[in-house]
Amino acid sequence: MSTILYNDSFLRREQGKVDMEDRGYQFGDGIYEALRVYNGKMFLLDLHMKRLNRSARELRLSLPYDTNHLAENLDRLIRENQIDYGYVYFQITRGAIARKHRFPEQKIDCVLTGSVEAASKDEDLHADGIKVSLLDDIRWLRCDIKTLNLLGNVLANQEAFEQGSDDAILHRDGVVTEGTTCNAFIVKDGVLITHPADHFILNGITRIFVLELAERLGIPVEERTYTTEELRNADEAFITSTGVRVTPVIRIDDQSVGDGKPGLITLRLLRAFNLDVEQFIAEA
Repeated sequence: MSTILYNDSFLRREQGKVDMEDRGYQFGDGIYEALRVYNGKMFLLDLHMKRLNRSARELRLSLPYDTNHLAENLDRLIRENQIDYGYVYFQITRGAIARKHRFPEQKIDCVLTGSVEAASKDEDLHADGIKVSLLDDIRWLRCDIKTLNLLGNVLANQEAFEQGSDDAILHRDGVVTEGTTCNAFIVKDGVLITHPADHFILNGITRIFVLELAERLGIPVEERTYTTEELRNADEAFITSTGVRVTPVIRIDDQSVGDGKPGLITLRLLRAFNLDVEQFIAEA
């Protein structure tokens, strides 16, 4: 029987109920984070909490308690569910009140819910590479905030699935932004290129970590916009996320990327990432 986190309480999953007037349900008025769990510990926790605080500020959303206490509750949630490897997910909404678009004038309590999911240590890794579809980015203009508003991502992800792809890489008028569930990178002439962390993309935690790895490995990096033509003509391409770490992209629609195999720089970054994960597991 699984346990969930509800505000500051731990309940059986079937006890978890959300008010139909909750603004997360009505408007997607809330934020979330999803973290990978290795050997019972949350990976890159500090970076996730830093982003959570930023998302809350951008939405003028008051957290129900500080992130240190939240981390303690999430750690307990992992222990109570006996999760060695998997994911912890939590979200915070503005709370429940009669439906109006503007923020409530009176103070209402946020609603925090959290749950965990077991997975194998290396689940979702695709070292041999994946196929993606190249699709229009139809999302709103504040993709930098990790909100509950994911319908644009969902529609593109579903379209990619129906085209036989593993994910989609999105573009706005020919400028590549990111994937539906991930950040996107290309390599050209030995240089790692990715869209800058502005309002058009989410600054992914794995994205941040991979850029740190690139600096450690001496790989040149350019954070700049690039076009769909550059993507199609790249020597290498890959995506990053909490779930897939560093995943090579070897096909875009019906066209191979490079020689159709994971590239050398992509594999260097993947190996470096995996080594850090193994070290984290050993120290957990």
